[in-house]
Parts: sequence; structure tokens; C-alpha cells
Amino acid sequence: MSKPDITLHHVQYGRSFRVLWLLEEIGMERFGALNIVEHRIGTREMRESDLGRISPAVRIPAIKIDGLEMSESGAIVQHLVETHAPALDRPVGHEDRPAYQQWIHYAETQASLIEQLNLMMVFLRRPAKPSPVVVKLTVARLRQTLAGMEARLGDREWLLPSGFSAADVMMGFNLFAAPFYVKLDEFPRVSAYKARIEARAAHRRAVEREGPQRFYAQDFYPVPDEA
Repeated sequence: MSKPDITLHHVQYGRSFRVLWLLEEIGMERFGALNIVEHRIGTREMRESDLGRISPAVRIPAIKIDGLEMSESGAIVQHLVETHAPALDRPVGHEDRPAYQQWIHYAETQASLIEQLNLMMVFLRRPAKPSPVVVKLTVARLRQTLAGMEARLGDREWLLPSGFSAADVMMGFNLFAAPFYVKLDEFPRVSAYKARIEARAAHRRAVEREGPQRFYAQDFYPVPDEA
């Protein structure tokens, strides 16, 4: 059987990082050619590219695997593990299946808050200013999602009792971006979990492929002063 070729529409360290990391976890040798189409958020080229034909929202990630085209990071991650990495899946009937599904969707609850903060704190251009009240509330909600993770991780290495899974892969983007808005010092279990993610060989390879991040202009974005 021939190895499938992959085209991935990607933004550095965006949600598409989940897919890039997962491909490294599966093993690039399992696939044929990998073509990464890198986009810059906020430019016309995203709408003028082939991205909109695959993604109805003209958003990354979008992927083409031979003849199959998909968008939405969660759907892509689930499809890839179901077809190429069953050890990272928790199929129907597995005792961890409900928790697996819960964490995959929880990752998007968390990511949507990060996206809102990115829009307000990174993309908003002068003379426009973010609302301190809205930023404060959004940061508080993001902090609560991290507190929920902290409480449920307990002494486990990974999100599920049965070990590392695609649910953990979904958190790769989140735990890269969340510390720009919420300091993780107050969440020692989440911090240790993040360190375990970053220590995985496949994650390191994905980070090396990405290179130094070019999105955030500072290490931390505090809630703006109301004055």
C-alpha cells in the first residue's frame, strides 16, 4: 500500500500545531510527502489561497490526505488516530472513551478563550484599545479552565488513566499559548504536565520544525490598566 501524501495548511504554533505534533507522534515515515502551506494570520493571502475551499471558515488547520480534505483540528486529530494511530485513540467501548471525548472538547473551550485574548491583546491595532473589563473576565475564565485541569489531573501523568492519547495532543497549542495570559506558577500539576508534553520526542521534533515563535511580541500580557 502506498503511503499517503499530506498537505497541511498551517499557522506557526496555532491550532494546526496539534496536527503537526500528532503527525510526529504517528511517525512521519508512515506518510509520503508532507507539504506545509504556512499562512500569516491577518493577511489577504489566507482568503486568496486554496484554504477557503477546504475550510468553510477559512481557518487553519486544513488538511489534504491523498484525496480526503478536512478542516477543524479536533476532527482531523480524531480521524488521524482512528486511521493511523489506534494506540492514541479511545474507541467506543473503551472505559476511558467518555473522558477522552470530554477532554478533546474541553481543549476547544480553553482554546476559544485564548483566541479571544489573542484578538484583543495581539491583533487589535492602535488607536483601538481592548476593554480592560472584557480582558479581565476572559483571563479569569481561562484561569478557571486551568484550575479545572489542575484539580482533575491529580497524580496522573496524562489526562486519561489509560495513558497518553490524542486528548493530550489537543492540549499542545493551549499550553503553549495560555502562559502568555495566565502565569502557571499557581498550577503545579498543569506545569508538570506541560513539562511532560514538552519532553516527548515527537513534540520536540514538531517544535524544532516550527522554530522560534513569531506571534507574541512579549513574554506576558497583563490585563490593561483601566486608566
